[in-house]
Amino acid sequence: MRGSLVRFALLSIAASLVTIGLKAAAYFLTGSVGLLSDALESVVNLVAAVVALVALAIAARPPDADHEHGHEKAEYFASGFEGLLIAVAALAIVVTAVDRLLRPVPLDDLGLGLAISAVAAGVNFATALVLLRAAKRHGSIALEADGRHLLTDVLTSVGVLVAVGAVALTGWQILDPLIALGVAANILWTGGLLVWRSMLGLMDTVLPSQDRDRITAVLDRFRAENVQWHALRTRQSGSRCFVQVHLLVPGHWTVQQGHDLAERVEADIRNVVPRCNVMTHLEPVEDPLSWADVSLDRAEARRSA
Repeated sequence: MRGSLVRFALLSIAASLVTIGLKAAAYFLTGSVGLLSDALESVVNLVAAVVALVALAIAARPPDADHEHGHEKAEYFASGFEGLLIAVAALAIVVTAVDRLLRPVPLDDLGLGLAISAVAAGVNFATALVLLRAAKRHGSIALEADGRHLLTDVLTSVGVLVAVGAVALTGWQILDPLIALGVAANILWTGGLLVWRSMLGLMDTVLPSQDRDRITAVLDRFRAENVQWHALRTRQSGSRCFVQVHLLVPGHWTVQQGHDLAERVEADIRNVVPRCNVMTHLEPVEDPLSWADVSLDRAEARRSA
């Protein structure tokens, strides 16, 4: 299933190539640094889409001897790299815009340039919607990053179109570099968010609170069967999540009873949190060491007890 996501990255690459051509044409027709900033962001989109393609291909690989939990964290590298690319594009836009502020240049053929840029924005908008739907359906952070970046590009394009249109109506040339600086600030914020989210993913951040609440609700239902639980730990890895929990059961239970319980608990958790790998650890509820065994370093916990 993960391998099928590659086609969405290919769609993003194709859309980026089309929009780069359209926006470059709009810039050369008009000389607008605002339209140039929009074109530069599309170049970043293209590079980011290629990186996402590579990351998705790696993430689709099955677990192997060196990566027994799979390769899905590769997607975090893609979204983080995209964030850094956005920062580079923002810097390039700032340099160009400041130069235009110091040395204004009259703009030409604004009507045709704006029309071409509007078509490019439409292509990006349609592609972004497709990518975001696919990202939500498959839990892909790489596709989500690419889709959100494209959506940001659309908002950027709308702002540029309004600003350049204002230049055409008022003749105030200073609006062109000013909107370019606004574009730079906007995409820099987007890039920072992508980098931050990728860092959190690589640091094994816990699942969102709503998912943890669902897991807790499942575990609490088993208290009616004289089953206690503790040491719940969760982490996100790309589109997959991992859950660990200790189940405390009566010591007189047979191995089969404990196994059956664990199977039921794991199945119920997977039902409320899809694509989740669940590991349960059975302990006798009467043993004091069971209650002390809650830290990440279990050996240290037992020595302390």
